[in-house]
Amino acid sequence: MVNMTTFFGMSLGAFVFWQSMDKVHVWIALHQDEKQERMEKEAEIRRVREQLIQENRERKIIFFFVALSFTLFISVSSSIDFTERDLATDESLWDLYERWRSHHTVSRDLGEKRKRFNVFKYNVQYIHRVNQMDKPYKLGLNEFADMTNHEFRAGFDSKILHFRMLKGERRRTPFMHGTKTDLPSSIDWRKNGAVNPIKNQGQCGSCWAFSTIVGVEGINKIKTNQLVSLSEQELVDCETDCNGCDGGLMENAYEYIKENGGVTSEQTYPYFARGGRCDTSKKNAPIVKIDGFENVPVNDENALKKAVAEQPVSIAIDASGLSFQLYREGVYNENCGTELNHGVGAVGYGTTQDGIDYWIVRNSWGTGWGEQGYIRMQRGLNAPEGLCGLAMDASYPIKTSSDNPKSVAKDEL
Repeated sequence: MVNMTTFFGMSLGAFVFWQSMDKVHVWIALHQDEKQERMEKEAEIRRVREQLIQENRERKIIFFFVALSFTLFISVSSSIDFTERDLATDESLWDLYERWRSHHTVSRDLGEKRKRFNVFKYNVQYIHRVNQMDKPYKLGLNEFADMTNHEFRAGFDSKILHFRMLKGERRRTPFMHGTKTDLPSSIDWRKNGAVNPIKNQGQCGSCWAFSTIVGVEGINKIKTNQLVSLSEQELVDCETDCNGCDGGLMENAYEYIKENGGVTSEQTYPYFARGGRCDTSKKNAPIVKIDGFENVPVNDENALKKAVAEQPVSIAIDASGLSFQLYREGVYNENCGTELNHGVGAVGYGTTQDGIDYWIVRNSWGTGWGEQGYIRMQRGLNAPEGLCGLAMDASYPIKTSSDNPKSVAKDEL
């Protein structure tokens, strides 16, 4: 028989053993739960981290495309958009005016702002009315949107009609492009590399000089395969038959360039948007010469088309309308007059997908106006003088060879 003491000793030992095993199992179970919980937490952390990484990637992609879209918008937008809500009250219009001032970096003191706001308010309501109509062009809040039309004309009018009356009727010249028959359906001298980037005459009535230089730069590129930026300031200061910032004629400017033996570069004689004393040392250092000029037959858009098919052409237009001042995009076809007051360059022509024929006209009011400084004007009207009189006073330079003066002053020769 088993000794009772031994039995009870064995039983107690077994009890202690199983109690210890229970504690071990509990300890293992607890630690397994902790391990499981820790693994679940680590998995959750990894999931959240991966989600954040993915969201960050998506934000970067979105930011890239937003930034790209913004960059593209800035590159093509010269005016700011507005809605009906912006026009609802004077408060909302004032907010729009402040946004416009910020966009175009226009500084005004408080007193001036109040007056300019009234002009801006009139112009934005006019823009809204015109843009609601079924027209092939649109107006916009460009940098001239807080100027009255009278102020605008006073600052940019070159008085071409005035100088034409002083000079007398245009003299008849040969028209070397008159025999052309097989004309291209469209041409754009910008794409052919014969037109420099848009320039800005500022508030100086020197458009006649810019119009002239467009013609000379174009024919020089065609004849020499070199596009050089030439000096409008030389014409403003040195062409005595014109009147600098108070206007002039492209004819007179072409005559001056021929008689002077050429015109110098913009780099040599830069533009200052004001008249000054002629710098003879710069005047006597021409780099591009012409052999003369010809007038396009008056009131003949087909003749003008023949000329533009061969080279950029200087033209005069009536740019006095408020719609011209605030033009943004499209084919301009407003019923404007023929009081010629602005010189520009016809640098091409074409036809829209809707079948509207147009001229590509280069202006000198900077890239903030129109289609990056250009306007498309309707071509082929029944009126013989063309839209805004563009066929009334057109001319172009003649250059028969690729020869040009040496880029040194005449008195150094």
